[in-house]
Amino acid sequence: MKIIIVGAGEVGYNIASRLASESKRVVVIDKNPDAIRRLSERLDIQVITASGSNPKILIDAGIKETDILLAVTDSDETNLVACLITDLISPSTKKLVRIRNSDFDPYHDRFKKENPHIDTIINPETEVVNTIKKLMEVPGAVDVGDFAGGQVKYVGIRLDSHSPMAGIKLIDFPAKFENNQPLIAAIIRNNEVIVPRGGNRLESGDLIYLVSEAEKLEKTLNLFGKKIQPIQRALIIGGGRIGERLAKLLEKDCIKTKIIESDIDRCHYLSEQMDKTIVLHGDGSDRKLFLEENVSQSDVIVSVTDDDETNILVSLLAKNLGVENTITRIGKSNYFPLLASIGIEKIVSPRLSAVSSILQAVRKGKVLSDISIFGERGEFIEAIALETSDITDKPLKKIAFPKGAILVGIIRDGLIMIPTGDSIVKPGDRIILFAVKQAVKKLEKLLTVKLDFF
Repeated sequence: MKIIIVGAGEVGYNIASRLASESKRVVVIDKNPDAIRRLSERLDIQVITASGSNPKILIDAGIKETDILLAVTDSDETNLVACLITDLISPSTKKLVRIRNSDFDPYHDRFKKENPHIDTIINPETEVVNTIKKLMEVPGAVDVGDFAGGQVKYVGIRLDSHSPMAGIKLIDFPAKFENNQPLIAAIIRNNEVIVPRGGNRLESGDLIYLVSEAEKLEKTLNLFGKKIQPIQRALIIGGGRIGERLAKLLEKDCIKTKIIESDIDRCHYLSEQMDKTIVLHGDGSDRKLFLEENVSQSDVIVSVTDDDETNILVSLLAKNLGVENTITRIGKSNYFPLLASIGIEKIVSPRLSAVSSILQAVRKGKVLSDISIFGERGEFIEAIALETSDITDKPLKKIAFPKGAILVGIIRDGLIMIPTGDSIVKPGDRIILFAVKQAVKKLEKLLTVKLDFF
């Protein structure tokens, strides 16, 4: 598979790194020589220093033999033009475009209908806001997502020392929980991702990723000593595009919301846009302002400024003042391994949201969703099992999954089943798999032809 990426920023760099590690043929085009140099020095890919919306450059890059074009520069206009030019030169090439401008949202569906030359539109900031909302709905979780249109949830929770689950082996789950046993997809321990087997024992301090039917999620969380509590008061630090979108969403849910924004002109703009949200001018990392506004009374503090360091400082300050539920926007991937050690675990990233959306579109066949977790070290994949696939109509114990990959759920007729060695996947089943980053390439080689969903 050949992929051309227009844009060598954070999103372009990280998706190029991910795809190159899976032996995809990758070409990156960007007119910024420093960004291109960074890629060429670190990745085994082809790079071109030029404008990705230039027809000649696209032809020279081999657009006619390219399977997918990813237009992910910071300019919406450049991305749209690159897709349009590609459609004229190579109509069969699949085209994905990143759009950041929120003014585009109301016209999203109409635009896609009237512009068939674009296959997929990605707005990472919209995805981040949706992720924040999901995290707010499950305060005890550090990560939340869903499959099957929301019928099935995955939740990442930290196992406390007093949790009733600490010390239990997975092989003992059936006897202990009978039909209510939780489905454990992954265990993160000492900064390493573990694909669980029956012999694994849950330990205090583990970050556990579990999968549950949405209607049973609260009951499942109770098994781990976690409770779902409604959010009534929220404080947002940073009134940029993400902060604005989130505040409007919270207003609809009648959540009392405040925004602290450092730019006075932006404050005036936000005041005009909001109906009930209180907009405050000030430095979100100012302890005195926090005390004046009684932030300890907030159910959640969401820090979404454009500066990672400010967001980290705000979350630490909030925790110091007694607010346990904090959500932090982080852009730099090198921060991820360090944050849990200082108590910052609920992290959202526009870059990771973009990578997940792009991977979903890049995977072949019947992929319904593709979600990266833990700094892209693990990957959930939801797909439809086809009649011709090697995974159907035989017991799972007879299927050789690569080390680091596991089938964690089978959804049939709206019901989720926990697979055992004797389980049989039927054609048309939704299946949920989890794999560590290193296993994805092997899983793809094993399943591409037979399963036909990568």
